[in-house]
Amino acid sequence: MLQAHQVEHAAQPAAEHAAKAFNAGETIIRHVANSSLDHPLIHIPKIFGIDFSITKHVFMLWLVAAVVFCVVTWTVRRFINREREQPVPQGFGNALESVVEFVRDAIAQPNVGHKWLRAWTPLLLTLFTFIFAANIVGLIPIFDLLALLNHTVLHLPEDSFLVKLTHGGTTATGNFNVTAGLATVTFFAIIIAGVRAHGFVQHWKNMVPHGLPAPIYLILIPIEIMGMFVRPFALTMRLAANMTGGHIAVLAILSFVFIFADLFGRAIAGIGVGVVISLPLAVGISGLEIIVVLVQAYVFTLLTAVFIGMAIHVHH
Repeated sequence: MLQAHQVEHAAQPAAEHAAKAFNAGETIIRHVANSSLDHPLIHIPKIFGIDFSITKHVFMLWLVAAVVFCVVTWTVRRFINREREQPVPQGFGNALESVVEFVRDAIAQPNVGHKWLRAWTPLLLTLFTFIFAANIVGLIPIFDLLALLNHTVLHLPEDSFLVKLTHGGTTATGNFNVTAGLATVTFFAIIIAGVRAHGFVQHWKNMVPHGLPAPIYLILIPIEIMGMFVRPFALTMRLAANMTGGHIAVLAILSFVFIFADLFGRAIAGIGVGVVISLPLAVGISGLEIIVVLVQAYVFTLLTAVFIGMAIHVHH
């Protein structure tokens, strides 16, 4: 009994050290995931079994949508009011005009055609602008700075709104629920585009080629129905996975600092690994992330335009 007590007593410090040791996996998940239901910003009781509590990513959706709406509206109204004095947009207005022309001329027109250009350019432009803004906001460590400020200066209670904001990631497009919502918009846009162009009945007939032997349709029709749902699923997975993967890579590399500090029991070991390995790699991946946020917004918008164009121009 005495020996067992001694073993237990000797193992206690090791257990406490393990509990206090840096957990890279837990840290990474906490920084990229949506704020858990244990830390909702605004708790709302379940309705029909569905939890409508306002979480971090819901807040980020609203924030990005509000910022994009206000900035674009202010820029356009400012240009309209000064159009006689300055017929050419200046500054941010010039950049916004370049984005509009790029989406219209390089994405919408080659895919939906000139006839349907004005009908579908607003949707494509909205998708591109919103996704790009949500992606770029995810690269800015706004709430990490708030967490640092609270840890060092404010010391707010755990249930305060500011502390709840620090739980979870800031990249709303890294949440599969968000990208699924965007892909659902694309799904219904494809159906609406086909129905508007060819009529309700003809749109569904256009899913398969005409004049084929009857047994072929038994194979083609299920494949086309599956393809109709695979397209938005692919959009969902591609955007969310790419946005999440980059953040995980950066956080994993930065975790080397704490892992090696715990491994060698010296802070200098972690600092050395951070300066030599973690920092250069993290900077390089962050540079790639800047490119990825633009590319992913472009790819999602382009594929949406392609799918809409396929529903309109069936013979192509």
